[in-house]
Amino acid sequence: MKNITRFGVLFLFLLISMFYTDKSIDILKNSDPIMKQIKNTKEKYNISPIDAVIRGDEIISGNYGKEIDYDSSYNKMKRYGKYNEALTVLKETKPDTSIDNNYDKYLVKGNSNKRNVALLFKLGNIENIDELVFLLEEKNIQSTFFIDGKLLEKELTSIKKLSNHEIEILSYDNSYDSTLMKTSISYLEAITNRVCNYCYTENSNDKLLKQCAKLRLHTIKPTIVVKEDIYLTVKKKIESGIVISIDDYEIGDLSYAIDYIKSKGYNLVTVADLFNEK
Repeated sequence: MKNITRFGVLFLFLLISMFYTDKSIDILKNSDPIMKQIKNTKEKYNISPIDAVIRGDEIISGNYGKEIDYDSSYNKMKRYGKYNEALTVLKETKPDTSIDNNYDKYLVKGNSNKRNVALLFKLGNIENIDELVFLLEEKNIQSTFFIDGKLLEKELTSIKKLSNHEIEILSYDNSYDSTLMKTSISYLEAITNRVCNYCYTENSNDKLLKQCAKLRLHTIKPTIVVKEDIYLTVKKKIESGIVISIDDYEIGDLSYAIDYIKSKGYNLVTVADLFNEK
């Protein structure tokens, strides 16, 4: 019993010693001129995160912030031997409200602070696919394609032409049956060697939303759904963060629309890039 008591006292003493040693090191570090100079640049480098905005059953993505990693910056500069601003290390800061884990909300828009716009194509057939791929490559942009699972099975060779773009599952033979959707998603993931992240709907669909949430997939409800006259539609409604869903198009009109979007200073990105909060 005495040995146990002695061991306990010794262990407690070690813990207290370690605590005060760490405190002493922190005091010395914070009083070091290098650390003081690092902290003086806080306002220059720190960017506050932006919370995602939730409005009922819809969500607009937020944005990670940045701040100085004091310990990493200090350690690098200490090895260098003096303060050097070029060795400043930054770390990301997550917003309090993020799209992460908010799968029960419709993703309707990306953060408007980034001048990004996503083109999304619903692919129910492979007509004009060669022309479309050529146009996108010519314009040097990547897009997102939502493909019916049955079409994927039947036209795999043609679908592989989209390998430079983002591909997600739209439905299976126009059905949102849970088992068929899971099977199509697994098949697509095996083909593309990447994880699927999204579902798609143009109108509120609580059943689909819940089904996709269980699969940890975000459900996109696009800002603009283009049925015809893509150029005029885009010209009237273009703004940062929107998803433009294209159901039908003429290659010439699509080309003009893309040029117009770029001329206004917007970046054409995939859905994943649009909703990336980092």
